[in-house]
Amino acid sequence: MSDNKKKTANAEYTSEDLLHLSDLEHVRERPSMYIGDTTSRGLHHLVYEVVDNSIDEAMANFATAIHVSINNDGSVTVQDDGRGIPVDVHKQLSDEMDREVTTLEGVMTVLKFGGKFEKGAYQTSGGLHGVGVTVVNFLSEWCNVEVCRDGHVYQQEYERGIPTGAVTRVGKTDKRGTKTTFKPDSQIFQTTKYEFSILNKRLQELAFLNSGVRIIFRDERSNEGSEFYYERGIIEFVEHINRSADAVHPEVVHCVGEHEGTTFEIALQYTNELTESVFS
Repeated sequence: MSDNKKKTANAEYTSEDLLHLSDLEHVRERPSMYIGDTTSRGLHHLVYEVVDNSIDEAMANFATAIHVSINNDGSVTVQDDGRGIPVDVHKQLSDEMDREVTTLEGVMTVLKFGGKFEKGAYQTSGGLHGVGVTVVNFLSEWCNVEVCRDGHVYQQEYERGIPTGAVTRVGKTDKRGTKTTFKPDSQIFQTTKYEFSILNKRLQELAFLNSGVRIIFRDERSNEGSEFYYERGIIEFVEHINRSADAVHPEVVHCVGEHEGTTFEIALQYTNELTESVFS
């Protein structure tokens, strides 16, 4: 390429050449930084992030059941019976933004904001800490969150990550938990069609990994569904993957322990297969 056709940087490098993007703008401009890509893989990752929040509530012994559904309009709903996202005004955020901001709005619209940075709200957790559900909201055409706590139902709606109104109290309830419904944005993703088999496999694995948690999955488009519950957790996972193999010993070897503050759980079973399968 000749010199006169080369693109050159501005020799007068000034502050005008630097651009500051908001959290929302950055996620929508660079979604692959947060969810891997914008193909079917990234699309399904949105569901994993919302479900991970519910799994965290289960791991903290506050939730026992998680409902996941693909709705007829292509949206996805994830609902749990955990503590529910707090809806009170968050002082730090309100001071920074110079207006009243609830914790719920902060969780849904501010990156790096959550309960997983200090040992307190969660002892163990998964997902993209302080990023996951916010990114889901930013990459959705619309999103609706309902929180049941303290005897009331609270709601907030968003369009492409922007709240359409304040958090409002819409009713009374004796339930608790968080219900999130979102529709992936076709402006971002190459496809917005969820595949039952992909989500079904992932949700089953999560049920294996979290013994005693019930995960109910429903696809309203095809009227398919599954329910997963494994009291013995990864022991049943090993039995599942070895179901067609010739096991050398009938009982799965299982141990749980802790080393230097890190807990571990191992389950294994030898078979007569020529290759080994190791999952972590």
